[in-house]
Amino acid sequence: MKLSIIIPCYNEINTVEKLIDKILVLSDIDKEIIVIDDFSNDGSRELLKNKLFHKINHLILNEKNYGKGYCIIQAKKKISGDIVLIQDADLEYDPNDYYKLIEPIIKKNTKVVYGSRVLGLKNRYYSKNFINLVRIFFNHMLTILSNLINSQNLTDAHTCYKVISRDIFDKIDLKEHDFSFCPEVTTKLAKLKINIIEKSINYNGREFKDGKKIRLIDGILALKTLLKYKFTK
Repeated sequence: MKLSIIIPCYNEINTVEKLIDKILVLSDIDKEIIVIDDFSNDGSRELLKNKLFHKINHLILNEKNYGKGYCIIQAKKKISGDIVLIQDADLEYDPNDYYKLIEPIIKKNTKVVYGSRVLGLKNRYYSKNFINLVRIFFNHMLTILSNLINSQNLTDAHTCYKVISRDIFDKIDLKEHDFSFCPEVTTKLAKLKINIIEKSINYNGREFKDGKKIRLIDGILALKTLLKYKFTK
């Protein structure tokens, strides 16, 4: 089965090349790489257009900074694979986890797999991989609220690693343009009554000074999005 890897990129000059090279090393996975540059101004855009252009299958250049969700919506037009995987352009998430993430779908055990940053940890409020304790707390609380609203039992609802069978991904009418993509897709999967399997993954969090972009306001918007799509399409 072919894997379509969607990589939204905004100002990741220090990591995007390393990430793509790590993906290309996985030569035994049939894949396509779709990168969407969200109007980067740190040199990422030029790097993708020139040095990295031959390493990726599709490069989409947004004419202004729209947000992660918008990038994924644009990438949907280019997908040709059987499985879709969302990958951030930083190095917080490790492509070596692709094998365990796609295996349950290949074996037809499920249609959706989430890579959990906390699955198996004795204490979800502490992990050497999560640098900021406040982030850990809010991620945990948002996951609890997401589970209550969607009648799910996830350990990490807002993980980047969402791996979805193409037939299911095509059914989801994505509308959110920012980080609210995460609660939107989780809620819409719940409404489709899709069972989500979680797999533990490697995770190396970074601070805002290193380029971390998600903020407290995104957590508030996530809760609003959960409620919005619980009761609307």
